[in-house]
Amino acid sequence: MARVVRFDRFGGPDVLQVTDEPAPVPGEGEVLVRVRAAGLNPVESGIRGGLLDKVYPTTFPSRQGRDVAGVVEGTGREVIGWTDERGTHAELAAVPASHLTDRPAGVPWEVAGALYTAGAAAYAAVRAIGAGTGDTVVVAGAAGGVGTIAVQLARLAGATVIGLAGEDHHEWLRSHGVVPVAYGNGVEERVRAAAGEQVDAFIDAFGADYVDLALRLGVQPDRIDTLINFAAVAQHGVKAQGSNDASRPEVLAELAALVPDGRLEVPVRAFPLERIAEAYELLERRHTLGKLVVVP
Repeated sequence: MARVVRFDRFGGPDVLQVTDEPAPVPGEGEVLVRVRAAGLNPVESGIRGGLLDKVYPTTFPSRQGRDVAGVVEGTGREVIGWTDERGTHAELAAVPASHLTDRPAGVPWEVAGALYTAGAAAYAAVRAIGAGTGDTVVVAGAAGGVGTIAVQLARLAGATVIGLAGEDHHEWLRSHGVVPVAYGNGVEERVRAAAGEQVDAFIDAFGADYVDLALRLGVQPDRIDTLINFAAVAQHGVKAQGSNDASRPEVLAELAALVPDGRLEVPVRAFPLERIAEAYELLERRHTLGKLVVVP
């Protein structure tokens, strides 16, 4: 038996429950991973709320969690990876072996468990906009799970980065070489003042009307990437590359390799499995710095 998070109906975090169930049996090409940490992601809130049932059909009882870091049962291999079937918010999870890469010794478990979805999305977005030396890049949602990684990857690519975030997180952005700009009325003027001459590229990791802001700033549609506003893709021809466009073990390995020497920091707050509902309530307020993970 193993503890697992499940829900039997659509709803808010209060429908989540931790139960004891038989350990999953790995199918063909899968291995059994003893979970050490697993990230929380907004898409899972949408699935649990019944908002994405056409894209992610749900049968009950259902489980949550895609990101995973843990130890392969029987071999002791320490791994980072993901599953498309959901179910890593648990003590044990069956994960495709092809979705795993080795965990470097210098990557803490909590960081490893937070790395897949946000890291892959940030990786894809930074490459979609072609961030490079001489560019000024704006990231909306710069203090969130995707944003904190995206601003650092854009900086590593040589760009000047402006991060839109709540003032509580401005010091973290400054400490990572990012120019912080507050949300709210007057944001366009503040971005223009921070950018000086022009904005070359824009990553929207928040939604709302930030694609419109990017266009008003003069950014070309092929250098705008949104992770949320998919209507803008059809309307304006902007890009929408995210985690699915970088779901490869070698991308995870590349990101993980940046952590031990400090080139990439992933701010993480960890919760025990029993506090999963509390963790999701915090996630859904959209004001956290970095990532939230559960630790079985």
